[in-house]
Amino acid sequence: MRLMILVLGMRQPCGAAGVIFHQVIFGALIALGMKLIIVHYHLRPGGIRRIIELATPHLVEASSGAIEQIVVAVGEAKDRKWNEFLTRHVAPTPMEFFVEPGFNYLSEQKRSPAAVTKRIRTGLVTLLAGANAKNAVVWAHNLGIGRNLILTRELMQACEERSVPLAAHHHDWWFDNRWRRWPEMNRSGFPTLTSVARTLFPASRTIHHFTINNSDAAQLRGHLPQRVTWLPNLTEAPATPSVARLREARSWLRRKLGTDAPVWILPCRLLRRKNVAEALLLTRWLRPDAWLVTTGGVSSADEKAYSDKLATAAHRHHWRLRLGVLAGDEARKPSVPELLAASEAVMLTSIQEGFGLPYLEAATSKRPLIARAIPNIAPDLRRFGFRFPQCYDEVLVTTELFDADAERARQEKLFEAWRKQLPAACRALAGRPVLLANGPSKPVPFSRLTLTAQLEVLAYPAAESWPACAPLNPFLQTWRERAASGELRLTPWPRSANRWLSGTAYARQFFRALQTSPGPARYVSSAAIQNGFIKSKLASSNLFPLLWSTKS
Repeated sequence: MRLMILVLGMRQPCGAAGVIFHQVIFGALIALGMKLIIVHYHLRPGGIRRIIELATPHLVEASSGAIEQIVVAVGEAKDRKWNEFLTRHVAPTPMEFFVEPGFNYLSEQKRSPAAVTKRIRTGLVTLLAGANAKNAVVWAHNLGIGRNLILTRELMQACEERSVPLAAHHHDWWFDNRWRRWPEMNRSGFPTLTSVARTLFPASRTIHHFTINNSDAAQLRGHLPQRVTWLPNLTEAPATPSVARLREARSWLRRKLGTDAPVWILPCRLLRRKNVAEALLLTRWLRPDAWLVTTGGVSSADEKAYSDKLATAAHRHHWRLRLGVLAGDEARKPSVPELLAASEAVMLTSIQEGFGLPYLEAATSKRPLIARAIPNIAPDLRRFGFRFPQCYDEVLVTTELFDADAERARQEKLFEAWRKQLPAACRALAGRPVLLANGPSKPVPFSRLTLTAQLEVLAYPAAESWPACAPLNPFLQTWRERAASGELRLTPWPRSANRWLSGTAYARQFFRALQTSPGPARYVSSAAIQNGFIKSKLASSNLFPLLWSTKS
């Protein structure tokens, strides 16, 4: 008998029979022969793809031979080299790829909602052929981001018709500074908050929700006890690059940059939430001779204006910034771990993350890390046992380094336009942005500026902006001294972290969660679940001008 695991989303029947069904199917999960189908919108470089490549071999191993075949079902799978990489790493278990363009982001499809629906339904008929309660399970990746609710709805219905159970794995949320999805969801057939909530949090006891941080898990558990598991992203220490490979990576960087200067690396795709300008500001202040290098390029049309504006400013001012160094189809280039090992320091300046893999990548690569303490992630890292010696809350800048009056007017306009994008019921919940709530001359966190104002700050030579802002950020003086003497501190990998983050722990927790009884039937308000999240996400502490518009 085969048991299918599909990565996406679904709705399950309720009632006493549903509980018995859940216990029998998930209780026998490891004992049955399985067909593992991993489904995601695409296979572009990023955190979810990284988790897929790390987790899949461990899930196969934990099944003790029960997984007979793996199918990766996506809307786009252009990276042939990565596809071959994953195939090798799960061998001898056979793997194949199923591509249906209708599975991709709706914003990147030109078809009408009706046409997309038709394509998805046809694709799911093929993908779920023969699937039923005895041979199929669905594992859902990132449904909460709302990039294709038609797919979510249709998959739920297809699985419900076949009585297929579901594990829904949430990495990001559409209501977490991604409000531009709201009009798109309206146009695609989801006109109300309630309709979206019922799609993402259906009233079914046979769905088990996984979250990658404990903050989200705690919020969900208040509504869905026994049906929520905090499953931190697994992390594996990469193989230490050989002396030859490390030499090649450094040589490759020298050719790319045209210099043998130190490299500080920001491992990320070019997304506004990565707050790249802050990483550049810190690099110029703390290590003036270093280059800041980002790894990934632009992978979404929404981020192109941000990337272009950064690149144009860097070229005009001759900043030591290289964006997307690994982008493109170059035949032979270093891996991300090799680049981390070849760099002097690792940066993480994101204003929003679900998990924050670079925190751990810096530790496994034995490179010093300079990073923001992201509120929903910092408690988890402490629980794992990590202590980061160069971690900060905000970098303050004086209003003298940018046109404060113009920035306040700009933010007023952008904030009002952004607030009007919110569902009408949410507008009154929005807090007041930091700059607009501050006094006219009070220092402001660099992260709370638009990109326009951030670039104005960067336009000042570091020799001028540093003395103006150093008194506002006294901790940076110590880090600057460490950087100059080559003594930035490393973050050791705590022994306790393996209990949470190893591949073995990940697979054990995953399968254990799927074997847990959902408990007695109870009323679940999908709207209440979503509304609780929305209220917290619209607080002032979560408002960042970089995320209000693609052209800030």
